[in-house]
Amino acid sequence: MRHLLSPLDLSIDELDNLLDLATDIEHNPDKYSEACKGKKLATLFYEPSTRTRLSFESAMLNLGGNVLGFSSADSSSAAKGESVSDTIRIISCYADICAMRHPKEGAPLVAASKSSIPVINAGDGGHQHPTQTLTDLMTIRSLKGRLSNLTIGLCGDLKFGRTVHSLINALVRYEGIKFVLISPNELRLPDYIRVDVLEKNNIEYIEAEHLEDALENLDILYMTRVQKERFFNEEEYIRLKDSYILNAEKMALAPKDMLVLHPLPRVNEISVEVDNDERAVYFKQVQYGVYVRMALILTLLNITIE
Repeated sequence: MRHLLSPLDLSIDELDNLLDLATDIEHNPDKYSEACKGKKLATLFYEPSTRTRLSFESAMLNLGGNVLGFSSADSSSAAKGESVSDTIRIISCYADICAMRHPKEGAPLVAASKSSIPVINAGDGGHQHPTQTLTDLMTIRSLKGRLSNLTIGLCGDLKFGRTVHSLINALVRYEGIKFVLISPNELRLPDYIRVDVLEKNNIEYIEAEHLEDALENLDILYMTRVQKERFFNEEEYIRLKDSYILNAEKMALAPKDMLVLHPLPRVNEISVEVDNDERAVYFKQVQYGVYVRMALILTLLNITIE
């Protein structure tokens, strides 16, 4: 039995096989429509989510399976003080596989250590978000045709953004990857990622404070939210906030084949005028998330469709 707690739980070969399976699901959905008939997915979401929870549920229903679970800690026995360890032991009696989101870093790891069914980390605090990373990788590979030799701009909250941290950890294993880190000083990439991941793996990177200064040579622009509450000084936030809003004017500075990704939800960091630009693929990204989660469920349940 295997779990998925981090993108690094999958080798490069396993990751390629998973993405190949997700691509086959995309093109041949009927072939997989009853692959999980009689199986149940439990979604254990201790904090609110729209895309991730519904994407998992959609994935399991598309495979012919069933779904049960809760969408907030208040609607579970966690409100009575039940531990994650006890909850997962109970859920293991009801379901065949589970997806867990939790505000505390490491909670899915604790669950996996006590579980008798596969556990998928659907996001733990500011730590990891591996299925979003799989979604990002499938989007890039499907639309760019490769996961190597890419220059990737990461923009916004690089300090607390778990999607950014997971994506960096996954991409550094591929050849020719370069990063442009675009953020205010208050939200720079943490040292443990910069030093222990980028520099340790000899990955080329530069840092920029303004989005328009970084667009010219990007293959991918990965946008995230810059949140006012992350700043100690409101004047500094007001001075910088417009630097991280992607609009048509800034898109005019970018290469014609650059792709814009975003883990969503979007607030105001991407102007709605950008939605009509063919380079904006964040809604396609959502659809790829369903395919990749279908592939992951099949893989962890050891279900093979000839």
